Amino acid sequence: MRSLTTMGRVRPLALLVAGVLAAMMLPGSVSANPQFIGGDAVREFLDVGRTAVPRAECGPGSMPESGLQGDVPAADRDSGRSTQGYRCNMSMVGNYTGRGAGITSTSFEHCAYMGSFFPGNLFAEGRGVQVLDVSDPANPRPTVTLTEPAMLGSTWESLKVHADRKLLVGTGVPAGVGVGYLSVYDISDCAYPRLLNPGAGTNLLMPLPITTHEAGFSPDGTTYWASGLTPGFVSAVDISDPVHPRVIWQGLTGIESHGMGFSPDGTRMYISALSGFTVLDVGAIQRREPAPQVRHLGRIFWTDGQATQHSIAVTYDGRPYLYTVDEGGSGGVKLIDVSDDTAPKVTTKIKLEINLPQNQDAAIGSSMGGGAFAYESHYCAADRPDDPTALACGWISSGIRVFDVRDPGDIHEIAYFNPPARTGRFADLWNSPHALASVIGFPALGVIPAVRAVLEGDFDPSTALTSRTDNIFGDLSTDWCMSPPEWRGDQLYVACADNGFMVLQLHNDVYSPPANQQSTVGS
Repeated sequence: MRSLTTMGRVRPLALLVAGVLAAMMLPGSVSANPQFIGGDAVREFLDVGRTAVPRAECGPGSMPESGLQGDVPAADRDSGRSTQGYRCNMSMVGNYTGRGAGITSTSFEHCAYMGSFFPGNLFAEGRGVQVLDVSDPANPRPTVTLTEPAMLGSTWESLKVHADRKLLVGTGVPAGVGVGYLSVYDISDCAYPRLLNPGAGTNLLMPLPITTHEAGFSPDGTTYWASGLTPGFVSAVDISDPVHPRVIWQGLTGIESHGMGFSPDGTRMYISALSGFTVLDVGAIQRREPAPQVRHLGRIFWTDGQATQHSIAVTYDGRPYLYTVDEGGSGGVKLIDVSDDTAPKVTTKIKLEINLPQNQDAAIGSSMGGGAFAYESHYCAADRPDDPTALACGWISSGIRVFDVRDPGDIHEIAYFNPPARTGRFADLWNSPHALASVIGFPALGVIPAVRAVLEGDFDPSTALTSRTDNIFGDLSTDWCMSPPEWRGDQLYVACADNGFMVLQLHNDVYSPPANQQSTVGS
């Protein structure tokens, strides 16, 4: 960091701002009205969260973090302490590691589905998507593997379940963006999924006209939406008849599209962009109107976090909000009021201490050699859509974090579980994106907040320079927890890249499941 020139420090932030401004002005295939960007919007665009959520108070049996909230200090990585993990008010009941858990995995009833990551999953047993029976939470056991082209080709962030329709769908994404392959399964018998579409989407000679990176279901489960990342290409696939999936709409929504979320009636889509999201009126598609038109209703963008991941629609006292997660740039999770479709407004930011601007030097110092990510949120799940009481999030390198969200004005952490690092186990983890990508040890996704901290005078080079500074190759000294932790009473079903699938138990004195608990990921 000491060798960076002034231009070198400014360039990444300047490029980000230019890209976001370009996204605001870009006309897509959905109609948009010109919008005036006023003073409040500019302030919100530039605002940076500088306060962490209060720490959890760890009870008996905990092995708390030794440094900043969310940090895995260089000393703990070097000494091997991180191979023991950290835990606070939460413990592991059982796990199945396999060869790693891909980028994101999913679950249904007493079963879990471990995502695949290309090409590593082709070189080990259990190729494709591994199905687990978790009837005995202490001993999850593999049943079958799904080996259709989409499952072998890396499911990336597309593997999703619709609980009411008992469907599992995934697409093939071999290298960031995939084309053409999508398979639909009946999971009525969750341990033994049954392929429903042997033709279009599964047959190698019958690809669908889609690009994909991430995907999600409409609330009623009749539409599977696939987003193709760059250049913001989104496809709506009708799976009303899951035997015959068909594309019914496609369009450009900006210069990039990532994950998504939906209003409960399915008429509003919150499609993630570079840094923020766009509100789309997709009611015409939901109603299956002929020649449907999709309209831009509103947008919100920010510089505090990049690569916005997904949104979870919730309500507080009947008022609609989103929990929106940023994958990069230490943006954490934002609570956003969407009662006005045309003007979403950030009301609260959830960050850990390691995500704060004044701690970016410490983040760079400890995360060097850990891979392209530093300490980034990725996917969350609320414990019910209406008046949620808790939010559980997968936080890359910081583990599984659980927050009390009963009062949106007083969000605080109640538990965490950062699994043991599997240092030196590269050869065992052919299906782990962390292991396969660890040839790059530099935390590239932490550059922008680090540059901001430098420009604001909050960056101390001596703190950033640690024993790990010259470690340019990854050493698996933490794990990447990228999947949404799914609620099962006072337990969580979750997968992390290196540790695979885990069942975690929250202690009774910090969480009591509400009677109408319903794990809610947003899509």
